This record gives sequence, structure tokens and C-alpha cells, in this order.
Amino acid sequence: MSNNERKMIKVALPKGRLGDQVYEMLEKTGYECPEIKEGSRKLIFINEEKGVSYFQVKPTDVVKYVERGAADVGIAGKDIMLEYDPDIYELLDLNIGKCRMCVAGPKGWHDDVERTLKVASKFTNIARDFYARKGRDIDMIKLHGSIELAPIVGLSDVIVDIVETGNTLRDNDLEVVETIVPISARLIANKAAFQFKTKEIEDMRDALAKEVQD
Repeated sequence: MSNNERKMIKVALPKGRLGDQVYEMLEKTGYECPEIKEGSRKLIFINEEKGVSYFQVKPTDVVKYVERGAADVGIAGKDIMLEYDPDIYELLDLNIGKCRMCVAGPKGWHDDVERTLKVASKFTNIARDFYARKGRDIDMIKLHGSIELAPIVGLSDVIVDIVETGNTLRDNDLEVVETIVPISARLIANKAAFQFKTKEIEDMRDALAKEVQD
């Protein structure tokens, strides 16, 4: 198939460091779009010759753009996928953006199972599912920022949050109580787009898979 006949793949990249890492991988595998590095205020970057177009959105929004078909593929953290449970295909673990979803609490904390556990998190669905599987009764408190503050000031007993280095926890006399699931960035695809652009999307997946193995 010639470049002119190739179907364009629309890619939703997460803004920030993860998106930069992913773009570097795509660039190495032949899906470069130099304009994206030029500091332009454009919202969409297209390389007709390579059959790819990029746009950048908040990491939490990638799954929405892909699920609803505004993007054919995207890169999303496993945490976002577990939290929102989008109707998409997960194609590849990119093995970057690695961290853990954990329960954390004050050092030396022990769960008193006789009382309702107060849990603070912005990942409320992940937290609810985790404790439902344990049969633990919880009071779920949804927060959007400064999650670590909640157990320090008594708003919650524990938090459910992403832990990368653990430095913030240690600095605030908190520690990991339990790891829920390992997290990393995943290549995802819109289901309808995958049927219509199977070869193009599989070619991109396979190229990235080789980069991951290397």
C-alpha cells in the first residue's frame, strides 16, 4: 500500500512527560511529526507522508477521545483505564510511566475492622472495587488534590493513590499499606477504528512492541 493510500491514524497523546516519552518512541519507529516539537500553538499536528496526526489532551481525557472515536488510538495509564472502564481495546503495554496504585496510611497504622474504614482518593471506582472484593465496609471520600493530607488531618484513615517513588509519603510520615495493582502506560484503540484501520493500527502497535522489547 502506498503512502497516499494509507489511512490516516489519529493519535491522542497525553500532555506532559509521559506524552513526550511516547512521542519519542513513535518518532523512533517512523511516525515522526517534527512540527509537534516546534512550540506551535496548533492543536493538531499532521504528517501526511507518515499517515499520522497527533493531538495532545489531559491524561485523564485520552480514554474519552478514543472511546468516542475522536482518536483512533491513544496512550493512557492503566490507572485511568481501571477508573473509567472505557469500551476500548487495550493493544500494548508500553512499559513506561511505571508506578503502583496503593493503599497508604500513617506509619504503624492498623485497620480496625469493627468500624467503617474512611478512604480518601480521586480513584474512587478503583478504591470501591478493591474494598468490595475484600468485603470491607468503607466511607468513600472523593478528593481532587493533596490526597496525602487526608489521613494527616483526620479526614480519612487511609488513601488510595498512585505511588511512584514513595518520597511524598515518607516526607509526611505515611507508608504503603498494600499494593492494589501495578500501573504503566498502554496503547489503546477505538473499537470501530480498529476494524476499519486494522493494518495501520497493527503496524503501529507492532513497531512500538519492537521498541518496547529493545
